[in-house]
Amino acid sequence: MWLLSHIGPLHYAKQRNHLERDVTMKGLYFQQSSTDEEITFVFQERENLPVTEDNFVKLQVKACALSQINTKLLAEMKMKKDLFPVGREIAGIVLDVGSKVSFFQPDDEVVGILPLDSEDPGLCEVVRVHEHYLVHKPEKVTWTEAAGSIRDGVRAYTALHYLSYVSPGKSVLIMDGASAFGTIAIQLAHHRGAKVISTACSLEDKQCLERFRPPIARVIDVSNGKVHVAESCLEETGGLGVDIVLDAGVRLYSKDDEPAVKLQLLPHKHDIITLLGVGGHWVTTEENLQLDPPDSHCLFLKGATLAFLNDEVWNLSNVQQGKYLYILFID
Repeated sequence: MWLLSHIGPLHYAKQRNHLERDVTMKGLYFQQSSTDEEITFVFQERENLPVTEDNFVKLQVKACALSQINTKLLAEMKMKKDLFPVGREIAGIVLDVGSKVSFFQPDDEVVGILPLDSEDPGLCEVVRVHEHYLVHKPEKVTWTEAAGSIRDGVRAYTALHYLSYVSPGKSVLIMDGASAFGTIAIQLAHHRGAKVISTACSLEDKQCLERFRPPIARVIDVSNGKVHVAESCLEETGGLGVDIVLDAGVRLYSKDDEPAVKLQLLPHKHDIITLLGVGGHWVTTEENLQLDPPDSHCLFLKGATLAFLNDEVWNLSNVQQGKYLYILFID
């Protein structure tokens, strides 16, 4: 996590005037080698454009989260550049707004996610971003909390409220619940009155999950590879199966064809289908998921649905992005 130090009102006014006068500033970018194996990070000077266009907002960055750079996705979308900006989840103060901006005004505290095709890195003093990628930051949420939770918060909200329709009384299995995505998903599920079951990949993860309040219905420790997730879930639900499954990846093949680490920690796709209840929803992050006809037939008999959780799906519509961010912070 990268954070600019907190400053008082007088110092903020001086710093703001200084930022607006500066002609250039440095931003962090990464450069991929021709073999696509090595990534080099470099600081580049960039212009601090004084004019904000139409629907764009000029923002002083107070905190920026460092998320994983998906080079594979960038290649698939044919986004070939010499330098790619680093840091996309940002929180900061509005310095200036364009003539068509309707949601923000100078001095507003905001948080958002820069789009994939953004020219500005989040790791910079000042960025320009379209207003649809920002929402107001709640007063009681700190800069680091806002920037650090926005990405996984959008993912968790999308999975639970748009892809699986969580509601009171539903049972939800959240794989790897101690991860950043998992902890937010657990809290959102609890907030909606759902019964939460989660898996832990280590003793530390198990202890972390057991400290949740309200408590998790069941924590399944899969670190030793001996616990059967499907049996544990069916036992917890009286044999009915869970209503919603949020996985963290699944095994697709037999034991001989999977890497040792993946073999130990992830459930097989057949286990997920087995533990899924009638009318259940399976939300997967496995982009290469393959289901055979018998698997599809089993889902058909259960009346179950399968949805894919794409980390960047909100990029397909910047209007929907603003909607997701807004709901996440006011819910």
